[in-house]
Amino acid sequence: MSDVIARPAGTREWVGLGLLALPTALLGLDVTVLYLAAPSLAADLRPSATEMLWVMDVYGLMIAGFLITMGTLGDRIGRRRLLMIGAVAFCFASIAAAFAPDATWLIVARALLGVAGATLMPSTLALIGNMFADRRQRALAIGVWATVFALGMAAGPLVGALLLAHFWWGSAFLVAVPLVAVLVAAAPIVLPEYKAPHEGGFDIVSVALSLAAILPIVYAVKHVAVDGIDIQSLIAAVVGAGSAVLFVLRQRVLTAPLLDMTLFTSRAFTAALCVLLIGLIGVGGVMMLVTQYLQLIEGFSATESGLWMGPPAMAMFVAAIGAPLVARRARPGVVMAVTLALSLVGYALLATTGAGQPITVAVGFALVYLGLGAIAALGTDIVVGAAPPSKAGSAAAMSEMVQELGLAVGVALLGSLTTVMYRANIDIPVNTSPDVADHVREDLSSAVAVAAERGPHVVGNAHTAFMAGFNTAAVVAALAVGIVTVVCATMLRHIRPVTNSEP
Repeated sequence: MSDVIARPAGTREWVGLGLLALPTALLGLDVTVLYLAAPSLAADLRPSATEMLWVMDVYGLMIAGFLITMGTLGDRIGRRRLLMIGAVAFCFASIAAAFAPDATWLIVARALLGVAGATLMPSTLALIGNMFADRRQRALAIGVWATVFALGMAAGPLVGALLLAHFWWGSAFLVAVPLVAVLVAAAPIVLPEYKAPHEGGFDIVSVALSLAAILPIVYAVKHVAVDGIDIQSLIAAVVGAGSAVLFVLRQRVLTAPLLDMTLFTSRAFTAALCVLLIGLIGVGGVMMLVTQYLQLIEGFSATESGLWMGPPAMAMFVAAIGAPLVARRARPGVVMAVTLALSLVGYALLATTGAGQPITVAVGFALVYLGLGAIAALGTDIVVGAAPPSKAGSAAAMSEMVQELGLAVGVALLGSLTTVMYRANIDIPVNTSPDVADHVREDLSSAVAVAAERGPHVVGNAHTAFMAGFNTAAVVAALAVGIVTVVCATMLRHIRPVTNSEP
């Protein structure tokens, strides 16, 4: 049936979209809300550099690992039911994270948050597909969904700064409690239930293989950055790569796979996924480094840092709202390529800036966010639109998975690269005691904590060493984004603008 004669959505569906915006914004918020709280958290829990990286990105990593699994589970037990169960679990995990007594507890709580978050993301987008049968309305609803998630990410540092001005770092997690209460109370009233027809059982082996493919590879990246190449990192990389191969082979023979591999035969589907993955890798890592720069280099308070993040957030909002509107007249691939080219200017500014230049950093990061807003809105629409209706759920799960995985890998790769460059360039003053030298050599946050106790004379050139890593990370991110800019301009150029007259 064509979308021209499909039943248009009414008031209940649009109210339902507003309700689905709550968990969507919450998921985006939880990705970035800790960035400005990281120094306060580090001073309280004293995590190592490796533990701090796990605190920051295990959430997104676990979401990425479980998305496909939870998307299939939602089809089995009902998407609204899974949404409500996941929301309650997310609330309890948030409370556990808020009152974490040490870094290990917080890492575990963040991992549980990721598992719970994986139930929310595919449920929200799949329910939008059920609620909006008209193609034009569905495109608008997906654009709103992508915009809300992007705005949640952008608002994370601002919300974190506001809370830190009055409460402790753990309060950043408690934002979930009232939002979940509203969602659970209203969902049975305004959201429909949907169970997709399915064949075959729920394949636990595929679930295990998907996790065994993602987690060891990211662990290997982290371990190499901190401790160099050794037998542990090699074993982890081999296990991850082998599990990925086995996962793909198994999906090709199952009658009811977790992931339908035939989706990748679509050029638009595969290219848009690559753009989302690589684009989010650059943004995820640079986002963390910019917040560290504002607080640890410029010495801004959490509130001041949050205000400095305001212009980038507005740039993301403009792109996320404006790009779909422009794409009605221009080809989506061209729109994405142009905005990504503008973001390359931002990466160039970040690659050449230094201490004492917060305006340059804010402008550069605003341009980076401009590109993010465009690919988040248009990329998701391209991925979902490239799949046939019967496979829209799998396509939505893949879109969400690569974005979360991109953010997590970006934090791991660029964060680890910055740490490596910091340690290679740090020059600790002579006659510094071994225990103090170890803290200064760890990372900039540890050096700043030591300076607060022992005086600035013990940290040497810590700021300069951090900026060396910051600039290098921006260069690497720019190279990756340059590649996906070309991908948008070439492999997505065949996608025509969506007009109201199209069926």
